[in-house]
Amino acid sequence: MNQLKLIALYYYICECYDTELCWICQRFSPNTSLKFSDQECLCIYLYAMMEEEKFQIKSIHRYADRYLRSWFPNLPSYQAFNARINRLSVVFPFLLKSLLMDQVCDEIDQRISLIDSMPIMTCSGRRKGKVASEWTDKGYCSTKKQHYYGLKLHAMAFDVPSKLPFPEWIWLSPASEHDLTAVEDKLADIHDRAIYADKAYVKAHWSRELKDQQNISIFTPVKLKKGQTQWERTFNKAADKVYSRAVSAVRQPIEALFAWLIEITDIQRASKVRSTKGLMAHVFGRLAAAWARKVPKINP
Repeated sequence: MNQLKLIALYYYICECYDTELCWICQRFSPNTSLKFSDQECLCIYLYAMMEEEKFQIKSIHRYADRYLRSWFPNLPSYQAFNARINRLSVVFPFLLKSLLMDQVCDEIDQRISLIDSMPIMTCSGRRKGKVASEWTDKGYCSTKKQHYYGLKLHAMAFDVPSKLPFPEWIWLSPASEHDLTAVEDKLADIHDRAIYADKAYVKAHWSRELKDQQNISIFTPVKLKKGQTQWERTFNKAADKVYSRAVSAVRQPIEALFAWLIEITDIQRASKVRSTKGLMAHVFGRLAAAWARKVPKINP
C-alpha cells in the first residue's frame, strides 16, 4: 500500500471538502457529526480505484475492510458504504472541477480544441434499459458497431503538445442524441478557436456561421456528399485523403484521452449501476479518480 499517496489524497479531499464540497452535500439534521466522515468515504473510493484498480463498490469495500481498517476504523457495512457513495454523487463533478483547476499548466494551447464522445453502456441494445431512464436511452456506437442503452460522455479539450489534451468541458447526453446537437450550445460563448472533430460534426451551414460570427474554424475529415458522381469522388480522392489524414492526426490525442480513461477506470461499463445517483457516481467518480492520480505526493 502506498501510504504517502493515501495521506496526500486524504489531505487534498479534506481541503476541498472544507472549502467547497461541504456546502454541496450539507446535512440539515441533528446527525451531522458522523463517525465515518464523507472525506473518508471519498478517499477510500478514489484510492481503491487509483491504486488497486477496484472498480466495483463491493470490491472497493472488501479491499478497504481487509487492508485499510487500521486507517479507517469506523468503516461501515457494504450497504451503508454503497448508500453513502450514492448520496455523494453530487460531489464528484465539483471534486473533478477542483482537480482539473489545480492541474492547469502553461503548455496548454487555448487556440486549439479537440472534441469527441464515447458511450457509457448500462446494458446491450438487445435488452430494455431501465436504469436512470431520465438520462439514458438507446443509441448506436459506430466504433463498436453495436446498439446499446446508456448515455454519451462528451469532452472538449485544449491541445497540449506531446501530452494528453486538457479537458475544458466534460458533459453527458442521452445515447440517442447526435454529437453535433450536444455540442452546439457549448460553443455559444467561445471565440477565436480552431476545433478539430470527427465526421459526426460536419454541417456546412453551421460551420460558416461559427466562422463568420465567432471566428471559430471547424476541421473534420472529408465526408462524402450525397449525389456526388464517381468521377468527382475519384478526382478529389487524393487531396481528400491527405486532408483527412492531417485532421485525424491532430485530433488523435483526444481519442488517446478516452482510451486512457477506459484503461485505468473501466468507465464505459456501467452494467452494475442500479440508480441515477449510482450512474452519476460511476461516471464522475471514475473521472475524479483518473485525475486524482496527479495529486502531489507528500515527501517523507
